[in-house]
Amino acid sequence: MSLLRASSVISRIASQQRSFAVSQSRLSSHDDIMEKWPADKFDKHFIDYLNRPEIDGWEVRKALGELHDFDVIPDPKVVEAALRACRRVNDYALTLRFLEAIKIKCGSAKNREQIFGYIVQQIKPTLTELGISIPEELGLDKPELFIPQSEWWWERKWYKEYGFDKKPGFEF
Repeated sequence: MSLLRASSVISRIASQQRSFAVSQSRLSSHDDIMEKWPADKFDKHFIDYLNRPEIDGWEVRKALGELHDFDVIPDPKVVEAALRACRRVNDYALTLRFLEAIKIKCGSAKNREQIFGYIVQQIKPTLTELGISIPEELGLDKPELFIPQSEWWWERKWYKEYGFDKKPGFEF
């Protein structure tokens, strides 16, 4: 009886150690890739993956989700490859969401204008070639149903960000 019990305890401990090791490697996989890969190899990985002719919508979403998980703003070459992949699978909504995600990753409003402006400037020929508009050109950069009420709204800096600080009646 004690021999059977000891073997079950040993197998249980071994399985716990194995599951802990697997979870640790999953948690640190992105960090390891960023430390081991130079920037050009990182970019090449995503460009090659997104430029495959047989790529489908699920794989494009997987690649863009993985790219978004890294704490980097993608190079314009990677953005162009992603836009071409989105166009190949005919997913315009994903294109817009990808561009919005890049804009959000650019940081505060001042940095966002500089960095995202640079990226848009670099990818402009590709946008024109593919017939893609950025969210600002479509009017999607401001909320559609945003009605500020100064006595209720708790985040006053949004007034300035959306241009409501210049309209009469919205002073605070």
